[in-house]
Amino acid sequence: MKEYVLSSAGHRFTEIPRETWEQHVAQAPKGISKMLSFMSKNHHLIRNFVVRELPRIGKPISPALISAELNMSLSKTTEILDELERNLFFLVRNDQGEISWAFPVTVDKTPHHLAFSTGERINAA
Repeated sequence: MKEYVLSSAGHRFTEIPRETWEQHVAQAPKGISKMLSFMSKNHHLIRNFVVRELPRIGKPISPALISAELNMSLSKTTEILDELERNLFFLVRNDQGEISWAFPVTVDKTPHHLAFSTGERINAA
């Protein structure tokens, strides 16, 4: 019996041979490193802060709050948020410029829900 992995795009499923899937998975770290190469230490600080705090706060996070909490200028914070939103779709801001979505969490309503051991609950992005 041949082993395969099912991949879906919308309502369509495709069979991928196990060997092909394993080769792609083995190459993933190289591709991820290249995709993340634009991120500085401050990019990681901001992204990690938003992912950690969205479940705790439970509402969109303003750039001003990020700036104050990370002791970073508002202009630098906004510049980094622009880059994170533009590159790889790491986060999404609402019409007020607040972050409402930071993979893998969102305060927007979705059919997917997360519960953490610390008691926080949030929607999954």
